[in-house]
Amino acid sequence: MSSEAEAHELTKDDFVSSAEVRWCPGCGDYAILSVVQRTLPKFNVRPENHVFVSGIGCSSRFPYYMNTYGFHTIHGRAPAIATGLKCVRPDLHVWVVTGDGDGLSIGGNHLIHAMRRNVNMTILLFNNRIYGLTKGQYSPTSEMGKHTASTPMGSIDYPINPLCIALASEATFVARTLDTDIKHLGYVLERAANHKGVSFIEIYQNCIVFNHAAFHDVTGREHRDERMVYLEHGKPLIFGQHKNKAIRIKRLKPQVIELAKEPNVELVIHDEKAPDATWAYLLTHMEYLEMPVPFGVFRCVERPTYEQMMEDQIQSAVKKQGTGDLKELIYSGSMWSVN
Repeated sequence: MSSEAEAHELTKDDFVSSAEVRWCPGCGDYAILSVVQRTLPKFNVRPENHVFVSGIGCSSRFPYYMNTYGFHTIHGRAPAIATGLKCVRPDLHVWVVTGDGDGLSIGGNHLIHAMRRNVNMTILLFNNRIYGLTKGQYSPTSEMGKHTASTPMGSIDYPINPLCIALASEATFVARTLDTDIKHLGYVLERAANHKGVSFIEIYQNCIVFNHAAFHDVTGREHRDERMVYLEHGKPLIFGQHKNKAIRIKRLKPQVIELAKEPNVELVIHDEKAPDATWAYLLTHMEYLEMPVPFGVFRCVERPTYEQMMEDQIQSAVKKQGTGDLKELIYSGSMWSVN
């Protein structure tokens, strides 16, 4: 155990705040909150050395419910504030909690730049395909034809694929999980937090009031075995209730095959560590009805982090020019007085 946690062994209770949790009964956010609180003790890092940064939305209440430091910031700006924090306090474990509206609409630009810079923080994007806090308007991930308060005749916007945005931004860790699979959610969270670099996780999350069962066609217990495929590094993509189906690549496109009918077909092997994101990008376009939807780690590669490169530049400048004097800098050069 690290020296940070020597006082006592950390448990979930150490990360539960005294604030009353105020989400709608049945909201998927409850499960995500509980799993995060259960996962953090595994890192043996004291609560005061974690920081949760959020924007605006139902998910952005998260910092209040964590017994850690936190910022409830402004709409879409959580990644920018988290970047600044990580740069001045690289010792802290920084988490960003956002939603499909907060992170992919007004906050899209901030999200992209935090990922391309590879800031060492973990970004959780709760995707329920709706604006829940403002009472049910369509969001950037809502499907075409979605009828909402703001699209009474059906949405004519093409939806954003969050994982495509992450991969295009060259995020070094990209994953997808869901609120109802507690074990898998915990596994992905633990891997993301242990990754050195930016981690982006899309979490399928149910809004029971304004978009109930948005992902039920894929994740419903009665048919999830046939419509979901879990990614495991170095293993083929096998799925189905009887593990009788698999994925192969033909003409640069994934295809479903039945193993019994095509036993000698070369199956595609998942490689989350591939240097380029081509394979991961193909996975993001596997969508129901035609294909099972992938869950797990799409990409996990190593690159220098932004804050470490920034610190290296600072130390190089200090070595070359000295530590400098702020007062001397302020009073140097041309000066004038205003009467």
